[in-house]
Formats: sequence, C-alpha cells, structure tokens
Amino acid sequence: MSNIPSTDPKAASSSLFQKFKFPNKAKKGIVLIPFLVILFVFVIVSVAPGLFAKHDPVLTELSIRLQPPGFTDSHGSAYMWGTDELGRDIFSRVIHGAKVSLLVGVSAVLLSGVIGGLLGMLAGYYRGIIGTVIMRLADILLSIPFLLLAILTVAVLGPNLMNLIIVLGIVRWPRYARVAYSATLSTVNRDFVKASAALGARPRRLLMKHILPELIPPLVVVATLEFGLMIMFEASLSFIGLGVQPPDPSWGSMLSTGQNYVNTAWWIATFPGIAIFLVVLSINTIGDYVRDRLDPKNQKR
Repeated sequence: MSNIPSTDPKAASSSLFQKFKFPNKAKKGIVLIPFLVILFVFVIVSVAPGLFAKHDPVLTELSIRLQPPGFTDSHGSAYMWGTDELGRDIFSRVIHGAKVSLLVGVSAVLLSGVIGGLLGMLAGYYRGIIGTVIMRLADILLSIPFLLLAILTVAVLGPNLMNLIIVLGIVRWPRYARVAYSATLSTVNRDFVKASAALGARPRRLLMKHILPELIPPLVVVATLEFGLMIMFEASLSFIGLGVQPPDPSWGSMLSTGQNYVNTAWWIATFPGIAIFLVVLSINTIGDYVRDRLDPKNQKR
C-alpha cells in the first residue's frame, strides 16, 4: 500500500508547487544579476552619452533619411540602428533619450517621495483635522486617472522637461503618503516613541529621530516600484506631445514618430521600445527583490 501514489489533490498540488517553486534568496540574487547589469549599462550611458553616441542626436540630414540599420554614408560614417525621417541617427537619439528618461524617473521619484513621505508622516503623527485633510486630499488625487490629471497639469504649466518632473512628482505623492501614514500610525504607539515623549522630547525630534527612520524602508520599496512607472509615464506624455519637446530626443516622442513609419521604417519605433522594455523590466525586477528583502514577514525570526 505504501507504494501506491497518493490521489489526494491537495498533496499533489503541494508536490507540484514544491517542484516549481520560486528559487530561494541565493538563487534570486543570481537571477537578479543580468537586470542589475542592464540597469547599470543604462545609467552609465545616461551619465556620459557622448562617449557612446558619435553622431549629434538633433542634427538633420535629409539626404540619408529613413536608412535601415547598418547603413554607411558616403563619408564612411556608420548608422548602426539606421536613421529617422529627418536623417538623425537612431542610436544616438536612443542613447541621449536614456538620459532624459532616467533623469525624469529619479527626479520625479525623489520629489514625490519627499512630499508624500513628509505629508503622510505629519498626518499619522498629528491625526485630527490635519491628518484628515491630508489623507482626504490624497484620496481625491488617487481617484482621478493619472493621465487625465497629468495632461491637465502639463497643459496649464506648458510642456517641457522641468514641468514634466513637477507634474509627475505632484500627482504621484499620494501613494507615498498612504504608506507613510500607515507606518507612522504603527510606530507612534511603540514603546520607545512613548518613552521618548514621556522624557520631554519635542514633536520635531520624535518625527526626525524616531519615526522617520522607520518610514524609510517601506518608502524605498515604493520608490523602486514607482521608478519604472515614472519612465512609462514620461514616455506616455512624450508620446502624445506633452513631454520633452522636439528636437530633444525622448523615447516616447520617438515611438510617436515611429508609429507613422511602422511599415516602411520599423527601426524608428523598435529600438526605443526595446530600451523602455529593458529598463522598466530591470527596475521592476529589482524592486520586487528589494520588497522581498525588506518585508518583515520574510525576515528570519
């Protein structure tokens, strides 16, 4: 009887899960290496695009427009990824577009994280009317579709790089505020905070010395996941003409232009699309790993 396989569906599903379960932490770290390398390459490229892109990304040359990847002009200059409708080098524009996308992502994450973190911390500590006003404002912003709110804001401020960063920072702070609010509510009732308050510590010291350090890990997790979204949002707004303005290169604007030449010049939209895919996939994978590492439920007791 002991050699007869079990027909219990729960036992079978458990065995199947054990067979195909996600790798342990050590294997997760190994799987993460390619994505770290990809992100590192894009960071290096964005910091010093001139070292990799030999052509001017905004220089037009109509005599070589819509040339396929691998094209070489009469002067011997190679265009590895081809040229666009104005004869500009696609490779150079993708390289310089990485600088714009990562700059917008980092700046918007920092802006929204600082605003949302501070407001959420104040709302959780003071509560009452202050907390109610802050959190109801966050709920109102979260109830409005992001693209609609961003389009309205950019239309009022005007489309340029600085306004794009401000818009993304303003419309995304509620997510950080909710996380900071929840973490503050749980921290303010802990013994070490109550003891410090009983010894006469002022609210400013309590907030900066005791509560803020407890908020950093969950806010870092949110920031890593938001970073990829910011790049997607920047590309979306640039795609509809409300982001980085021509002739400055942007992955979103290149996709917008490339949609008109999908059948005749597929490379215009393909390469910036691949760049967006690789960056966002790498950031989201790293963000998932950071979340798992900082989650208290996954920590060994």
